[in-house]
Amino acid sequence: MAGLAASGSNPDVELLYDINGLAKDAPHWFDRVMEFVGEYGLLLALVLLVLGCWWSVRRRPGEETASSVAGLVWAPLAAGVAVLVNVPIRGFVERRRPFLDHQGLDVLVAGKTDYSFVSDHATITMAMGVALFVVHRGFGVAGIALALLEGFCRVYMGVHYPTDVVGGFALGTAVALLLSPPAMALLTPVAKAVERSPRAGWLVRARGRAYAGRDALVPGARREAAGAEERDLAA
Repeated sequence: MAGLAASGSNPDVELLYDINGLAKDAPHWFDRVMEFVGEYGLLLALVLLVLGCWWSVRRRPGEETASSVAGLVWAPLAAGVAVLVNVPIRGFVERRRPFLDHQGLDVLVAGKTDYSFVSDHATITMAMGVALFVVHRGFGVAGIALALLEGFCRVYMGVHYPTDVVGGFALGTAVALLLSPPAMALLTPVAKAVERSPRAGWLVRARGRAYAGRDALVPGARREAAGAEERDLAA
């Protein structure tokens, strides 16, 4: 991998120069915006997106609310697990940052000395975006779009090769999907237990939304009372 990156004639390096070359022609203020967005902004945006989805799914009717909230809890956990999986991958591949092997790159973030493959930022954002998509298609599409933008930013900033980003997307997607069944098997009962709690239930179900399992007898009681009233009127 490192030998391939050292060649200036491969498509990975050519695309790196093409995308990073946009930074050379951009105004200084725009580069600073891209630096913040690529380093911190999109990660924060994804966290806010997960919170927004949580606020929405808490108002879902029926018994699927707990599983939806469990899926949202899995989103940041999937990102964390994916980063941990990336640790041995980086150590095995040992791919240096592109600006260490290629001259003329406009590096927007200094001090990056760790290995380049795969991109942690691309891994984190795609893992969260895919996990979010499983819970809510609309929010998930937005999350995946933010992940794609994150990948572009990392190459634009001169700190990753395009294949670093693609590898991060693949790793984040694999972790979010392949580990989702066991994660949901563990998280869903926890979410249901929280839902039944009189104090913490609002974390899973919005106030005013009755828990179906706990309140199932109430509608039946009302129907029974109504039936008795009708029988009295008939008498």
